Amino acid sequence: MEKGQLGERYLLTGENASFKQVFDMAAVITGTSKPKINIPLWAIEVYGWVSVLVSRITGKLPLISPPTVRVLRHQWAYSCEKAKNDLGYNPRSLKDGLLEVLPWLKSLGVIEY
Repeated sequence: MEKGQLGERYLLTGENASFKQVFDMAAVITGTSKPKINIPLWAIEVYGWVSVLVSRITGKLPLISPPTVRVLRHQWAYSCEKAKNDLGYNPRSLKDGLLEVLPWLKSLGVIEY
């Protein structure tokens, strides 16, 4: 807040990575095997619609929903160079972020490994 310019916007992102790169790195960190199959997004979207239907019956949140799949269809690559230059922003690496978030998700019971 002290270094930013009035009216400017900054993206506080990190390195860009594909889903495959993220899942492969997560597998190495957790000591699990890398994903062996690539599920097409159309199949995930169908599963999303089924999950929404089941969630309406059971009252439990769906694992994934069609709007989430729509987000996954895009390649979201952003640069934080402006924030680095103007603000001195220094993002952690993807690996460091995963080293922190994966054990946290495990402690919450969201993932198992």
